[in-house]
Amino acid sequence: MSAAVVALRKIVQSDPDQVEARTSLALALQGMGDVDGGLEELRALLRRRPDAVAARLALATALTGKQDWPGARVELEEVLRQSPDLLQAHYTLGIVRYTLGDLAGAIASYRRVLAGDPEHVDAHYHLGLVLKLAHRDAEATGEFLAAARAGFPRAQYFVGTAYATGTGVERRLPAAIDWLMRASEQGVAQADEALAQLRQVALGRARRGASERANAEQAFRDYRAELWKAYPDLSPDGAGSVGVQLLRLGRTPEAMPMLLREAGALGEPAQHALETLYEQGAGTDLAPYDPRILAFFRTAAAEGQTYPRIVLARIYARGLGVPRDLERAVALLRATPHEDAQRLLRELTATTESGAAPGRR
Repeated sequence: MSAAVVALRKIVQSDPDQVEARTSLALALQGMGDVDGGLEELRALLRRRPDAVAARLALATALTGKQDWPGARVELEEVLRQSPDLLQAHYTLGIVRYTLGDLAGAIASYRRVLAGDPEHVDAHYHLGLVLKLAHRDAEATGEFLAAARAGFPRAQYFVGTAYATGTGVERRLPAAIDWLMRASEQGVAQADEALAQLRQVALGRARRGASERANAEQAFRDYRAELWKAYPDLSPDGAGSVGVQLLRLGRTPEAMPMLLREAGALGEPAQHALETLYEQGAGTDLAPYDPRILAFFRTAAAEGQTYPRIVLARIYARGLGVPRDLERAVALLRATPHEDAQRLLRELTATTESGAAPGRR
């Protein structure tokens, strides 16, 4: 970078109107951390060549980096006066207008980008955000859907909530679960929270009516049923689990994410399969004590799900992939008013003095 700066300075000294060289020099200076030096080069060039659109756009971009939003807006508006169809300038102006609180202007900028490039995913997403801030949620859903299909995690979360509430789309809880699962898998904490709330309703732990509980239960069943469509070579069997069937076929790498989705959607066969996989692994494809499975059981146990609590208690009681923690195991079981939990609690209490760990049910 230093060598490039030296070479470009020589070119600029011999020809101060050399637009490409001076713009490149400014960018090189910025790359080395000399942002102000880069800005000065661009301003010096524009004093000599006010029609240098690329240089002015580079100046506007640099000003956004310094959070000089009013200055960036002035430069971008001049860029668009000279080149009205430059989509990059419209997109950046949308960001600047949003930051300055001009929601209507930001919406207009993003719509202009999409008029020229309907596949501009970033513009779809940011337009959705601004529409949501402007309390135009139904309009925002369509924009989020375009971004969600392209894999934007936050957009997937917003689409999930839209299907859950019927905002801009027909209310469909299975579709909501699907999009929330996708967002959750990409680390969106709000999606985890939304799924946890739906599970609480389905399990009867939330203060909702019987019809809401029934709807949530059915939604999770419908979601699990929809998962079969991704595997047209398989057909539902007695186990009712895509992941379990994939395991039986030796397709463990495909089975794992499917089992986690099904288990997160209250699928009991998947939860049982995950317990076995955690303790035993699956040959060379999956080692025992997989952290993804442990994370599932910890989350589900924290939500109060009975079977995961029993499994997690056994994991701690036996020290399976975690330090042995009898106190924690006992606390989990005492807080679980279920016959199987109480049976394991009695077994654990009886074997503690002899030092033997409780076996698997």
